[in-house]
Amino acid sequence: MTRIYLAFAVLLAAMLALAFFPQSLPHTALPYAWGGLTAVAVLFLAYFHRRVVRPLHVIGNGMQLLREQDFSSRLHSVGVPETDRIVEIFNQMMHKLREERLQLLERNRLLDLLVEVSPMGVAMLDFDGRITALNPAAMQFLECKADYQGKTFADLPGDLAQRIAAQKDETTETFSMSDAHIYRSTRSSFIDRGFNHPFVLIESLTHEVMDAEREAYGKVIRMISHEVNNTVAGVSSIMETVGDELQALPGTEELCTALQACVGRSMEMSAFIKRFAEVVKLPEPSLQPMPLNSLVTANLQFLESLCHTHDISLRTSLCTEDPEVRMDVAQMTQTLVNIVRNAVESIADQERTDRLGEVVITTTADPLTLTIADNGAGIAPEAEPKLFSPFFSTKPNGNGIGLLLSREVLTRHQFRFSLKTGADGITRFRIQF
Repeated sequence: MTRIYLAFAVLLAAMLALAFFPQSLPHTALPYAWGGLTAVAVLFLAYFHRRVVRPLHVIGNGMQLLREQDFSSRLHSVGVPETDRIVEIFNQMMHKLREERLQLLERNRLLDLLVEVSPMGVAMLDFDGRITALNPAAMQFLECKADYQGKTFADLPGDLAQRIAAQKDETTETFSMSDAHIYRSTRSSFIDRGFNHPFVLIESLTHEVMDAEREAYGKVIRMISHEVNNTVAGVSSIMETVGDELQALPGTEELCTALQACVGRSMEMSAFIKRFAEVVKLPEPSLQPMPLNSLVTANLQFLESLCHTHDISLRTSLCTEDPEVRMDVAQMTQTLVNIVRNAVESIADQERTDRLGEVVITTTADPLTLTIADNGAGIAPEAEPKLFSPFFSTKPNGNGIGLLLSREVLTRHQFRFSLKTGADGITRFRIQF
């Protein structure tokens, strides 16, 4: 249409040129007719421009705005009713598109903020299973830094990432880790623009499970403690009284010895129940600064006596910085003793023929860590997720109290910890402050 308009304008220009040179034409009425025709053509050209060319130009501008997705601009009316109706509809459409875009941006922004602060880990993947985005919770759970993009879960170092890497699509699994943490992982996808976009949701169930376990075994321990202590106290008192009376009678030495053994066994039973009760009655930690190396050296003599009883060497490798840690010294001391005792028992239960039993206590400043390593029998991979479960023990005569108490102390201090046997056969209990 624009080309027709330009051709008509060129033709009109030629007609005007002839009209302004009447001397070239005969002196008749033809020049006046020609001038009148030219005037009509000019008026028609102006009308054509107003009714056709200008509206087409306005509509073309509107198409350009749509192409550039510039929804904030508007078209002006051209004074042609038909075109002005199109312009009005177009402006309404642009206003609606702008509002929808703003609403979409606001919703996306809100969604981004919710994902960013969510306690649930969110991992976005591409079509090849490579990680494109992680929120802070997912980075904490997976123990990875900012260099995760383009990697798969199998490329990440953490145990949780390896478990998720083996998980099938569109499934939900619960993982118990060697650091007493419990996670629920869901692999799913959503459809965007006709394509499935995979993602992974990671939820920490550690506190919920621990609270439920604590409530359950707390009720059981309190009931057992009440019944056993009352019974043991009465029976021990009666046996001691009977023993005192029998000592005055001849020929009752063996019976008195048996009664004393029963009293001793009753006391052991009472002490056993008391250890269970300590888990339930564990107070909140009273935090105070304590040099990490001093925690080790202050208990080194007692720990050495534990090891030397079973011909096990104890070695320390302490960092030179000796950083301070806010802790409940009494609770952390008991935890350290429990960990070393478990290491000693693990070595003692092993039939060693080629190496001497050894426990090594190491402190490091970066990261701030306390590690107790032993070369004992090690922990089977299938037992690692259960190590800190209430009353679970890998020892034939174990009761699982030591690790359970250690878990409670370290959890209340909000220290990260793990217990596992490495590929080198060394078992390490690692506490990170």
